[in-house]
Amino acid sequence: MNIILFFGSFNPIHLGHLILAQEAALLTNTTEVWLVLSPQNPFKNTADLLDEKVRLQILQKTIAHIPILRASDIEFDLPKPSYTIQTLESLQQIHPQHHFKILIGTDILPNLHKWRNYEQLIHTYEFLVFPRNNYPVVNMPSQYFTLLPTPIIEISSTQIRDRIKGGLPYAHLVAPETSKEIIDLKCYKH
Repeated sequence: MNIILFFGSFNPIHLGHLILAQEAALLTNTTEVWLVLSPQNPFKNTADLLDEKVRLQILQKTIAHIPILRASDIEFDLPKPSYTIQTLESLQQIHPQHHFKILIGTDILPNLHKWRNYEQLIHTYEFLVFPRNNYPVVNMPSQYFTLLPTPIIEISSTQIRDRIKGGLPYAHLVAPETSKEIIDLKCYKH
């Protein structure tokens, strides 16, 4: 089975994540998208990072009603910070019957060469790329990358956290289940 892997901190998951994951599946005729929750991204500041188990709970409740989406906590048992190559090697061992594709935004492309074992990754796995504003597609060899005609969505988890801290409305940027969990768990208030 073809599986799209969408890696992220999901701190918190928002409508942009949900739209892009489902659009990628639709455009590539893929039956499942696994949202791989990264406990600690080696390229991100962890100051505002909610506990991984809390983020997983919010993620699971948010996608519970979307059959094509599945939450993955595979990186919880791997060394931190999480490196994509290690995650993929673990997933391939556990699920040798699956063919994995990686979903990223054009904002990732300029720094993709900094990823651990980057050349092995691009030669072994297909990268599905969605457009992001202010990140044009440059030097993207078509044999390794497929640009998806998904909508450009200008929502970020940082924006949502900042709105919560500032007492501004944010519910229009997340699924109702996400908003409920954020309120119930009193997340992102400092």
